[in-house]
Amino acid sequence: MNITVPEMGLVALVGVSGAGKSTFARTAFAPSEVLSSDHFRALVANDVDDQSATPDAFDALGYVASKRLARGLLTVVDATNVQPQARKPLVELAREHDVFAAAIVFDLPLSEALARNDAREDRTTPPAAIRRQHQQLQRSVSRLRKEGFRFVHVIRSVEELEAATIVRQRAWNDRREETGPFDLISDVHGCFDELHALLSELGYQVREDADSELPHSFQVTPPEGRRAIFLGDLVDRGPDTPRVLGLAMSMVRGGSALAVTGNHDDKMLRALRGRRVQRTHGLAESMEELEAEPDAFRAAVVEFLDGLVAHYVLDGGRLVVAHAGLKEAYQGRTSGRVRNFALYGETTGETDEFGLPVRYPWAEEYRGEATVVYGHTPVLEPEWINRTICLDTGCVFGGKLTALRYPEQELVSVPAARTYYEPIRPLAAPEADERARDLLDIKDVTGKRIVSTTLAGRVTVLEEQAAAALEVMSRWAIDPRWLLYLPPTMSPPETSREPGLLEHPAQAFAAYRKNGIAEVVCEEKHMGSRAIVVVCRDADVAAARFAPSEVGGAIY
Repeated sequence: MNITVPEMGLVALVGVSGAGKSTFARTAFAPSEVLSSDHFRALVANDVDDQSATPDAFDALGYVASKRLARGLLTVVDATNVQPQARKPLVELAREHDVFAAAIVFDLPLSEALARNDAREDRTTPPAAIRRQHQQLQRSVSRLRKEGFRFVHVIRSVEELEAATIVRQRAWNDRREETGPFDLISDVHGCFDELHALLSELGYQVREDADSELPHSFQVTPPEGRRAIFLGDLVDRGPDTPRVLGLAMSMVRGGSALAVTGNHDDKMLRALRGRRVQRTHGLAESMEELEAEPDAFRAAVVEFLDGLVAHYVLDGGRLVVAHAGLKEAYQGRTSGRVRNFALYGETTGETDEFGLPVRYPWAEEYRGEATVVYGHTPVLEPEWINRTICLDTGCVFGGKLTALRYPEQELVSVPAARTYYEPIRPLAAPEADERARDLLDIKDVTGKRIVSTTLAGRVTVLEEQAAAALEVMSRWAIDPRWLLYLPPTMSPPETSREPGLLEHPAQAFAAYRKNGIAEVVCEEKHMGSRAIVVVCRDADVAAARFAPSEVGGAIY
């Protein structure tokens, strides 16, 4: 009997005392993964049988479970959990951390549980309590899925219990083993000719598949080792949604591409299934095109769109792709709000002068380690903001179709043949919260920080070291956007061991000699004479590339 649980999620063991939950947990899970109510009762009261300590025990258990789920760790809660009110906090905890909840129900015959309880050497539970627990379990076991458990497994016999094996299921969005290289393309919006041209520019060979039973099928040969990733919104507004879908479906089916869903793709799927949706923003025209296609093609489109996930985590966690982007707390998680963010982004609740929602500048606050590549909001030119980049350059609006080569971080674009759909809001440069970008973020310089460097690897800055420098830096430091180069220390050797000396020429020459340097040119040194000079063509260039400057440069 295979029992499937999420690799990152919460597992509730459900069953009466003596049903074998703890014994099963010890063999099926790592000790650190199991949070036992008995153990926490002992921690807070020194007595596993002290029922008065139960509220405190579960309070502590919930706190530890929350910390584990925040780290993305599988967490198993070993308690009776036979009442809906006892399980409700566990489901809520899983939802809070955007992970699935699973229930493993130990519904053994009552006689078996009573016998097992009687045979326990450490302690026993009164038989009347076990009978009461069994009644409570029978009344609610059929409602577990309605309570919010994504996985429910019921063990009904000793034989099933002894044969049970835990299978850990990875999240659908977990593709960390896929390392690339990738070519990421966003917001095609039915622009087939531009997509074909861009793929050709990237080195993909695309040809029609005349032998396929489905129309709009293609054979695609990617460059050696590379793979395309479509970032959503393949459909609507452009001139040829069916052929774009056919090409993307052929590439995904053939293994030369991955794809995530966009808000337009999701809306089309609902329309194709007969749901009531507003056929606006190009959907009406796309549906007319698809209605002219064979039934088999429409069925293939439904199957394709239904199989798309909202985001992928790739390259060992170093790359995240989603249609509208994804903040760090949601990466690799699975829930309705994670999906909504990935498809629609986040708004401030306001509307602009065009009546469109104002996007919340989540990228300005992004501090994650992963590179996030997305589209959704059209911009004139892609711009890197805190390891995030938007690739939607408004091809359907007369802009261009853009791809990002990863990991090279090279942008490749082809211009739109014409404007296929007039935008409500003119294409503009990426929206930025100028106030936020002109201010330093205190979180970046407080607490313990670990900085990754090319030369010295990981460098740790302790909290007390950062605090000591904060006042001096805030008074006298230049805007860090100017800091292209930080000079090394002057002397190559360690501090001299000669009494009263910080440096000694003999040790300096020895250090050079050890590193194979046969000739050294010495010049007189003046303390404080070094400076780094950054010169821009004018103040406008300085403000665009570095930071506002009246003189168009900086000296530090």
